[in-house]
Amino acid sequence: MSKALSGVVAVVTGASRGAGKGIAIALGAEGATVYVTGRTVNEGDAPLPGTVAATADAVTKAGGKGIAVACDHSKDADVKALFERIAKEQGRVDILVNNATFLHDELINKGGFWEKPLALVDILDVGLRSAYVASWYAAPLMVKQKNGLIAFTSSFGASCYMHGPGYGAQKVGVDKFAKDMAVDLRAHN
Repeated sequence: MSKALSGVVAVVTGASRGAGKGIAIALGAEGATVYVTGRTVNEGDAPLPGTVAATADAVTKAGGKGIAVACDHSKDADVKALFERIAKEQGRVDILVNNATFLHDELINKGGFWEKPLALVDILDVGLRSAYVASWYAAPLMVKQKNGLIAFTSSFGASCYMHGPGYGAQKVGVDKFAKDMAVDLRAHN
């Protein structure tokens, strides 16, 4: 029995755990080859459980093909190497899910933004900027094949107060990326 995404090559950024992991496994369950990216290679390297290899294994167990790739999305060179590898190994990318983000431990603490660490704004680097960079590298492959989908994980925090202005700006930003990139890519299917 053929699966809906058999032959499809997907990339899910920030997929060691959480929403990214769930998205990667769901794509695998439909038969996709999924490149699972993230920084966590060894269990215990991050405060929360999960690794890129564990997610890639779960993708394969779900019925797809999971490929773990250590990638720090704050480093453009890592992202460039990721898409060069995919182009070499697959010759295409059909789906990019931009999920990687920086969430500071104090994100949900009460208080004004000025009372929280300045590092909360790093979500604009890994979360907003990193999604643009990954899309920038994926788009030429999609344009060449005249097909593809770029998605962004967002939140209702884009339209209401949630966790402060840095978080909200990142969510609004990825929503706007989706809208404006769709305009640029429409002629290329």
